[in-house]
Amino acid sequence: MKIIFMGTPDFAKESLEAIYNDGHEIIGVVTNPDKQQGRGMKIIKSPVKEFALLKELKIYQPEKVRNNETFIEEIRNLKPDVICVVAYGKILPKEILDIPQFGCINVHGSLLPKYRGAAPIQWAVINGETTTGVTTMYMDVGMDTGDMILKEEVSIGNDETTGELWDRLSKIGAKLLVETLHKIEEGTAPRIPQGNDFTMAPMLNKEMSKIDWENQTTNQIKNLVRGLNPIMGMYTYLKNKKIKIWKVDILNEKFPIEDNMKNGEVIFSSPKEGLYVKTKDGILKILEIQAENSKRMNIKDFLRGNFIEVGERFN
Repeated sequence: MKIIFMGTPDFAKESLEAIYNDGHEIIGVVTNPDKQQGRGMKIIKSPVKEFALLKELKIYQPEKVRNNETFIEEIRNLKPDVICVVAYGKILPKEILDIPQFGCINVHGSLLPKYRGAAPIQWAVINGETTTGVTTMYMDVGMDTGDMILKEEVSIGNDETTGELWDRLSKIGAKLLVETLHKIEEGTAPRIPQGNDFTMAPMLNKEMSKIDWENQTTNQIKNLVRGLNPIMGMYTYLKNKKIKIWKVDILNEKFPIEDNMKNGEVIFSSPKEGLYVKTKDGILKILEIQAENSKRMNIKDFLRGNFIEVGERFN
């Protein structure tokens, strides 16, 4: 089929590569504009653009798609059979959704109708879900509300991070998109309405990345650390210096805690054994940490060069 592909990050690149290798004619690739990043403000191309350049595919990078009549007319003139949308980052107007004869197909990183929205993988981890998956669907004007086509469910590991789950789901999503396109070509693709029993996965914000030692449970902190790794990491303060926490675990065995100890207080610190911190309802083992203007480090390596005393308190 003649396909226009819309996507931006590595999650989308997996799908683009899969349908390219499956022999479809990619008549256009739409991705977000290049960005300047880092201290040197280096121009960074999206993973989707990098692949499109490698395969010499036609690339479009509009700043916006809504009310962009020039871009919409270009897409209309290409006469695509299908538009595939994977983590593109922009909402498509009805004028674009109506262009391809077989519709616009989206790969979404959840088991719809759960976790509609911008950050389904992250919220599944943050909320401590044990299963998630990928759904392909026909797009409509709503936010991930279109009829479903195919689904694949996976388990989430107890210690799995968003980054690890992201990588797994990107490959599953690529495979599912190929299967979906085959069914569309054969005329056997189902249309399964989602219904109204849905949950949302809104964009993440920086405010949620600060550990609240007073109110968050041990499990909530662990899931937030997992869920925001590697996007932004959770942070806290020690002696007025910002500390990022990248990996933790829950100490399940009994450990003596004095009645007057406060939440966030260090109850054990050793370069050989690690760092334990009291929480609202238990004890958290810090496994990977990052000091200000430093790199991420295993906690034992960190404690060899940075002394943290029992009784000091994260806040």
